[in-house]
Amino acid sequence: MGKVVFFAVGYFANSIKRCTFATVSSNTVTTILMKLNLPPIEARTKTEGGRIKIWDALRRRYVALTPEEWVRQHFVAFLIGEKGYSPALMANEVRIELNGMSRRCDTVVYQRDLRPRVIIEYKRPDVKISQRVFAQICRYNLVMQVDYLIVSNGLEHYCCRMDYVRQTYEFLDDIPDFKGL
Repeated sequence: MGKVVFFAVGYFANSIKRCTFATVSSNTVTTILMKLNLPPIEARTKTEGGRIKIWDALRRRYVALTPEEWVRQHFVAFLIGEKGYSPALMANEVRIELNGMSRRCDTVVYQRDLRPRVIIEYKRPDVKISQRVFAQICRYNLVMQVDYLIVSNGLEHYCCRMDYVRQTYEFLDDIPDFKGL
Protein backbone atom coordinates (compact mmCIF):
# COMPACT_ATOMS: atom_id res chain seq x y z
CA MET A 1 0.00 0.00 0.00
CA GLY A 2 1.40 3.41 -0.93
CA LYS A 3 0.57 6.89 0.12
CA VAL A 4 1.30 10.36 -1.12
CA VAL A 5 1.31 13.64 0.70
CA PHE A 6 0.28 16.32 -1.73
CA PHE A 7 1.10 19.94 -1.03
CA ALA A 8 -0.76 22.74 -2.75
CA VAL A 9 0.03 26.42 -2.75
CA GLY A 10 -2.73 28.91 -1.82
CA TYR A 11 -6.14 27.65 -2.80
CA PHE A 12 -9.12 29.64 -4.03
CA ALA A 13 -7.03 32.10 -5.93
CA ASN A 14 -8.83 33.21 -9.08
CA SER A 15 -6.71 30.92 -11.23
CA ILE A 16 -3.37 29.21 -11.41
CA LYS A 17 -1.53 29.57 -14.69
CA ARG A 18 1.56 27.49 -13.90
CA CYS A 19 1.41 23.72 -13.84
CA THR A 20 3.19 21.71 -11.22
CA PHE A 21 2.85 18.00 -10.68
CA ALA A 22 2.82 15.37 -7.97
CA THR A 23 4.05 11.83 -8.31
CA VAL A 24 2.01 9.02 -6.83
CA SER A 25 3.78 5.67 -6.49
CA SER A 26 2.25 2.43 -5.38
CA ASN A 27 4.50 -0.61 -5.63
CA THR A 28 5.87 -0.44 -9.19
CA VAL A 29 3.35 1.85 -10.87
CA THR A 30 3.88 5.61 -10.95
CA THR A 31 1.28 8.18 -11.96
CA ILE A 32 1.91 11.87 -12.56
CA LEU A 33 -0.95 14.12 -11.46
CA MET A 34 -1.35 17.87 -11.72
CA LYS A 35 -1.00 19.92 -8.56
CA LEU A 36 -4.36 21.36 -7.55
CA ASN A 37 -5.62 24.62 -6.13
CA LEU A 38 -6.86 22.88 -2.98
CA PRO A 39 -5.36 22.06 0.42
CA PRO A 40 -3.02 19.06 0.67
CA ILE A 41 -4.34 15.58 1.37
CA GLU A 42 -2.73 12.41 2.56
CA ALA A 43 -3.99 9.82 0.11
CA ARG A 44 -4.01 6.07 0.65
CA THR A 45 -3.20 4.25 -2.57
CA LYS A 46 -2.60 0.71 -3.74
CA THR A 47 -1.84 -1.06 -6.99
CA GLU A 48 -4.31 -3.57 -8.33
CA GLY A 49 -4.13 -5.13 -11.77
CA GLY A 50 -1.37 -2.73 -12.80
CA ARG A 51 -3.46 0.35 -11.95
CA ILE A 52 -3.19 2.69 -9.00
CA LYS A 53 -6.28 2.98 -6.84
CA ILE A 54 -7.05 5.61 -4.22
CA TRP A 55 -9.10 5.16 -1.07
CA ASP A 56 -12.49 6.89 -1.20
CA ALA A 57 -13.65 7.35 2.38
CA LEU A 58 -17.23 8.16 1.34
CA ARG A 59 -17.64 4.99 -0.74
CA ARG A 60 -15.44 3.06 1.73
CA ARG A 61 -13.43 1.36 -1.00
CA TYR A 62 -10.52 1.86 -3.37
CA VAL A 63 -11.37 3.37 -6.75
CA ALA A 64 -9.32 3.93 -9.91
CA LEU A 65 -7.03 6.93 -9.57
CA THR A 66 -7.94 9.12 -12.53
CA PRO A 67 -7.31 12.87 -12.82
CA GLU A 68 -11.01 13.50 -12.08
CA GLU A 69 -10.86 11.22 -9.02
CA TRP A 70 -7.76 13.12 -7.83
CA VAL A 71 -9.85 16.32 -7.93
CA ARG A 72 -12.79 14.64 -6.15
CA GLN A 73 -10.67 13.31 -3.29
CA HIS A 74 -9.06 16.72 -2.75
CA PHE A 75 -12.36 18.59 -2.91
CA VAL A 76 -14.18 16.22 -0.54
CA ALA A 77 -11.28 16.50 1.93
CA PHE A 78 -11.46 20.30 1.60
CA LEU A 79 -15.20 20.33 2.35
CA ILE A 80 -14.77 18.09 5.39
CA GLY A 81 -11.57 19.60 6.76
CA GLU A 82 -11.98 23.29 5.93
CA LYS A 83 -15.71 23.86 5.56
CA GLY A 84 -17.16 21.59 8.26
CA TYR A 85 -19.13 19.24 6.01
CA SER A 86 -20.03 15.90 7.58
CA PRO A 87 -18.89 12.82 5.65
CA ALA A 88 -22.03 11.09 6.94
CA LEU A 89 -24.10 13.60 4.91
CA MET A 90 -22.10 13.24 1.68
CA ALA A 91 -22.17 10.62 -1.06
CA ASN A 92 -20.11 10.07 -4.21
CA GLU A 93 -21.49 8.77 -7.51
CA VAL A 94 -25.16 9.27 -6.63
CA ARG A 95 -27.37 7.64 -9.23
CA ILE A 96 -30.32 9.59 -10.63
CA GLU A 97 -32.69 8.98 -13.51
CA LEU A 98 -32.86 11.79 -16.06
CA ASN A 99 -35.11 11.53 -19.12
CA GLY A 100 -35.28 7.76 -18.70
CA MET A 101 -31.49 7.41 -18.56
CA SER A 102 -29.32 6.57 -15.56
CA ARG A 103 -26.83 9.33 -14.66
CA ARG A 104 -24.51 9.91 -11.72
CA CYS A 105 -23.89 13.07 -9.72
CA ASP A 106 -20.22 13.16 -8.72
CA THR A 107 -20.93 14.22 -5.12
CA VAL A 108 -24.15 15.12 -3.34
CA VAL A 109 -24.29 16.82 0.05
CA TYR A 110 -27.42 16.25 2.13
CA GLN A 111 -28.90 18.19 5.00
CA ARG A 112 -29.70 16.40 8.26
CA ASP A 113 -33.20 15.36 7.09
CA LEU A 114 -31.45 13.73 4.08
CA ARG A 115 -32.82 16.21 1.55
CA PRO A 116 -30.17 16.84 -1.14
CA ARG A 117 -28.67 20.30 -0.67
CA VAL A 118 -25.61 20.51 -2.96
CA ILE A 119 -24.54 18.84 -6.20
CA ILE A 120 -20.84 18.90 -7.05
CA GLU A 121 -19.47 18.14 -10.51
CA TYR A 122 -15.74 17.47 -11.00
CA LYS A 123 -13.65 17.65 -14.13
CA ARG A 124 -10.01 16.80 -14.79
CA PRO A 125 -7.63 19.72 -14.23
CA ASP A 126 -7.04 20.05 -17.97
CA VAL A 127 -10.77 20.45 -18.70
CA LYS A 128 -11.85 24.08 -18.82
CA ILE A 129 -14.95 24.93 -16.81
CA SER A 130 -17.41 25.97 -19.50
CA GLN A 131 -21.10 26.55 -20.13
CA ARG A 132 -21.32 22.90 -21.19
CA VAL A 133 -20.16 21.79 -17.73
CA PHE A 134 -22.77 24.02 -16.08
CA ALA A 135 -25.45 22.69 -18.42
CA GLN A 136 -24.60 19.16 -17.27
CA ILE A 137 -24.97 19.97 -13.57
CA CYS A 138 -28.14 21.98 -14.26
CA ARG A 139 -29.68 18.92 -15.96
CA TYR A 140 -28.91 16.88 -12.83
CA ASN A 141 -30.53 19.60 -10.77
CA LEU A 142 -33.79 19.20 -12.68
CA VAL A 143 -34.08 15.93 -10.75
CA MET A 144 -32.41 16.88 -7.44
CA GLN A 145 -33.68 20.48 -6.94
CA VAL A 146 -30.77 21.46 -4.66
CA ASP A 147 -29.92 24.91 -3.32
CA TYR A 148 -26.25 24.98 -4.41
CA LEU A 149 -24.32 23.84 -7.47
CA ILE A 150 -20.53 23.52 -7.37
CA VAL A 151 -18.19 22.80 -10.27
CA SER A 152 -14.45 22.24 -9.89
CA ASN A 153 -11.56 21.06 -12.02
CA GLY A 154 -9.23 21.29 -9.04
CA LEU A 155 -7.79 24.57 -10.28
CA GLU A 156 -10.94 26.66 -10.61
CA HIS A 157 -14.00 26.30 -8.37
CA TYR A 158 -17.41 27.84 -8.96
CA CYS A 159 -20.40 27.80 -6.63
CA CYS A 160 -23.84 29.21 -7.27
CA ARG A 161 -26.91 29.46 -5.07
CA MET A 162 -30.22 28.71 -6.70
CA ASP A 163 -33.21 31.04 -6.23
CA TYR A 164 -36.26 29.07 -7.29
CA VAL A 165 -38.72 31.85 -6.39
CA ARG A 166 -37.12 34.33 -8.82
CA GLN A 167 -35.91 31.54 -11.15
CA THR A 168 -32.31 32.81 -11.03
CA TYR A 169 -28.99 31.87 -9.54
CA GLU A 170 -26.15 33.81 -7.93
CA PHE A 171 -22.46 32.97 -8.14
CA LEU A 172 -20.78 33.10 -4.75
CA ASP A 173 -17.26 34.30 -3.97
CA ASP A 174 -16.50 31.19 -1.90
CA ILE A 175 -17.83 27.76 -1.07
CA PRO A 176 -20.15 28.17 1.95
CA ASP A 177 -19.39 26.43 5.24
CA PHE A 178 -21.79 23.59 6.01
CA LYS A 179 -23.40 25.69 8.75
CA GLY A 180 -24.10 28.42 6.19
CA LEU A 181 -26.02 26.21 3.78
